[in-house]
Amino acid sequence: MAKIRHSRFDCSPGCSVEAAISLIDGKWKCVILFHLLAGTMRFNEIRRVVPSVTPRMLTNQLRELEEDHLIERKVYPQVPPKVEYSLSPLGRSIEPILLSLKEWGDLNIGRFGKPLAPATAAAT
Repeated sequence: MAKIRHSRFDCSPGCSVEAAISLIDGKWKCVILFHLLAGTMRFNEIRRVVPSVTPRMLTNQLRELEEDHLIERKVYPQVPPKVEYSLSPLGRSIEPILLSLKEWGDLNIGRFGKPLAPATAAAT
């Protein structure tokens, strides 16, 4: 199923936030983008670092990210096909936001039902 796109933004306060969020909405998109910060990955490499995502959902999320020009997909003409995913320049521009989200998440992970590890709790 194709993602429903916003056809217009009324440029009221928050319009740019709505536009930005519409590109990265989806349960796994930010997680995928975060892991691609480390470099180019193949489909199964992404599945290994995001084990909770189903193959179908991962495929859909990757397609949408590619359609929105946040990632680039390179297909090598060989058998079996080799496909690599990497951040596009636009996707790379989200890096500071993703790193800030990770930092905020690290500081507040205890609020989300997952207790901090003893070493991490002692450091805070």
